[in-house]
Amino acid sequence: MYDSIDDPYCYPGTNVLKNRRNLRTQEALERFEIAITAQRFNEPMPRGNLSEQHYRQVHRHIFGDIYTWAGEYREKVRISKGGSMCCFPEHIPREMAKLFNGLRRDNKLRRLSAEEFARSAAAFLATLNAIHPFRDGNGRSQLAFLGILANDVGHPLHLDRIRPSEYLAAMVGSFRGDNAPLVNQLIQLL
Repeated sequence: MYDSIDDPYCYPGTNVLKNRRNLRTQEALERFEIAITAQRFNEPMPRGNLSEQHYRQVHRHIFGDIYTWAGEYREKVRISKGGSMCCFPEHIPREMAKLFNGLRRDNKLRRLSAEEFARSAAAFLATLNAIHPFRDGNGRSQLAFLGILANDVGHPLHLDRIRPSEYLAAMVGSFRGDNAPLVNQLIQLL
């Protein structure tokens, strides 16, 4: 769960995100979200050129049936997770443009060995996670986009190998500047 104050994305007096079904309990929303996102992950992800816009389309694909703001950057609300502040909303567009311009300059991580890809992808993913551009669904969108990127460059990921607790710990470590565990996790998925 994210920490935030006066969150316009939530129903007043709750931590439940406003949603298309008008579900008012966290439990009901979680059940709905699990069902819809599972369905969406079984469908082909949007095609694109691995750009910032493509990333937003991936988020919209996964969450568009749940939230009206799917694919739109978080506005007005500052969030933290586990005591770590995410990018302030007023800086998200600039930081996302910078990140995806870097990906383009890096030739979208093409022509790299598997280990080089894992290192570069971990750095990209760590920055994307720190930006946390969406109000919710960042981790799932990151993983989906990483899968698209990995397939595009010839290093397909075996996402069935993910050990959720180890992967989450690696993502937390990368948020604090230590990408080594995340690199190791990605190597295991290649």
